[in-house]
Amino acid sequence: MGRFSIKTTIAIASLVFIWGISWAIYKMALAFTPPILFAGMRSLIGGVLLALCLLPTWKKINWRENWPKYCISAVLNTLFFYGIQTVGLVYLPGGLFSVLVYFQPILIGLFAWMWLGERMTWIKITGLTLGFLGIVSVSADGFTGQVSAIGVVLGLLTALTWALGVIYVKKESAKVDSLWMVAMQSLLGGAVLTVMGAGLENWSDIVWNTQYLIGLGYGSTFGVPIAIAIYFSLVNAGEASKVAAFTFLVPLIAVITGTIFMDEPITFTLLAGLLLIVVSIYLVNYQGKVKKSRQKAAQMTYES
Repeated sequence: MGRFSIKTTIAIASLVFIWGISWAIYKMALAFTPPILFAGMRSLIGGVLLALCLLPTWKKINWRENWPKYCISAVLNTLFFYGIQTVGLVYLPGGLFSVLVYFQPILIGLFAWMWLGERMTWIKITGLTLGFLGIVSVSADGFTGQVSAIGVVLGLLTALTWALGVIYVKKESAKVDSLWMVAMQSLLGGAVLTVMGAGLENWSDIVWNTQYLIGLGYGSTFGVPIAIAIYFSLVNAGEASKVAAFTFLVPLIAVITGTIFMDEPITFTLLAGLLLIVVSIYLVNYQGKVKKSRQKAAQMTYES
């Protein structure tokens, strides 16, 4: 398996943790806010905060040349991904919805092979499949509540738009500054979602309590700008399918968080899922006897 630098390892661990605890935080906040307004506001505020931090490098925006790229990325990674995801959580139990969303690494592996020229081997295919089975096992105990056909469709669409968005950003990474890409897609997509929410939902339905403010604050800082910036940096520095495989750990973290803080039991399905996910990540990142020097050079891009 390929070795990662300490910096890359910390980045991956941080990303998995941030996304892992976000499911419970967003689910809690959604009880006190309309979904589209919530998705729009956390994306818009996150984009504003990141843009303010990047303001000294504003010339890197290069709006005249890059505005189509920003718009396409905003549609896929913010408008569709966050919008569909947030609405979908209303229709399905969190466990089932997370399984559908984390079909995304398999789609990324397929799309990266089709459009980015990444190698696709039987070992990698097996690893991605085992990872998805691990997600099913980890989330099996959460398959409770009413299962909605609309929710299932929204979950699969979330996975599809997320995968397409990641592949698009990876494909355009050499032409656009990655941090400004995150900022602009959050600003543009968040603004459209907020306007849509204002037209379809009522501001008065927002309950400005502690739970809602925690969800909005977390999403506007860690959940959107920080996590997405880390993820795109990792994807741009290495193979998209390998980085995506680590996101199989996100639902596992979500379940472990519930076990620690909500006294939920550790079950056989949880342990089985953990084993499958670990094996999956090993197989997807397995190098065998291929030209390791070339892969090591690709990994060094992020380290620098």
